Amino acid sequence: MPAQPPRWSNEQLESDRQVAIQEFRDERLNESLGIYLENFERYRAAVENLLGTTADLTALAEQAMNVLLDADLRYAALYIAGPPISVDDVKLLADASLSPSHIRRDPASAQRVVETILLGLDRARFPWIAENREATEDERRTAVIASAALIASQRVKTSRANVSPARQQALVRDALKSAGFIEENARQIPNASAAPPIGRFCGESVLGTRKADVVARLWDGRILAIECKVSNSQLNSIKRLTNDAVVKAVAWRQDLGVANIVPCAVLAGVFGLRHLNEAQDRGLSLFWSHSIEEMISFIEATRP
Repeated sequence: MPAQPPRWSNEQLESDRQVAIQEFRDERLNESLGIYLENFERYRAAVENLLGTTADLTALAEQAMNVLLDADLRYAALYIAGPPISVDDVKLLADASLSPSHIRRDPASAQRVVETILLGLDRARFPWIAENREATEDERRTAVIASAALIASQRVKTSRANVSPARQQALVRDALKSAGFIEENARQIPNASAAPPIGRFCGESVLGTRKADVVARLWDGRILAIECKVSNSQLNSIKRLTNDAVVKAVAWRQDLGVANIVPCAVLAGVFGLRHLNEAQDRGLSLFWSHSIEEMISFIEATRP
């Protein structure tokens, strides 16, 4: 009988869960503050420059091209609306792209973008515009600080969403390489025969009908489908684990056959104990970023 991945007891899951929560806390307190402060200073300067370039926004329409062709001014301009306007909003509402090449080719699109932003202008931060008067020094200072804080908070949120999963996937790839695996290019894997050969793995690929973060061929020929999941709350763990990784595990077992695949998730952050147990019950094997060696031990056990 082929080696089976470990199934963790309640006590083991709770112990690892607490370690992951503490690591998550430490990372948030240390790294996020630095990212926030860095972005706050950068975009405080950008908002100050935006107000200076546009005479406190009163000349934003006249300066549309200059503003939208400068990366920091363009980003700051999107945040003068309340709530901020996204790139997708611009495409839908202004029928325009924010790429510099598009703006240069179609100067009229710059005016449409600015008009869209001004329609949603946050009058609480920029009261002088609606009242058709000059800004006071205190109003200007408050608007700059509030806008910079808003932008910096969003940048931290975006960084968390992008950096944590990428870091976790890099951890998994490095662990596989340390175990003697060779990385190959990502590919479509409609069936078991299309997966990487024994002792090799690939990054994000469509496996059967669902995408996997990492796909490896174990030493005994089975496919190890790895999902890298980072959760910032027990509620979020339902989305990451129950509604995503577990659903994929069920689909992979149906698509490729129970004997051919080992679905697993490498976890970091905050997960509910009940959701962890439910994931195991539905065929998803669990490993943790802080003890990735447990996954490597299982992999080694699959050698003939």
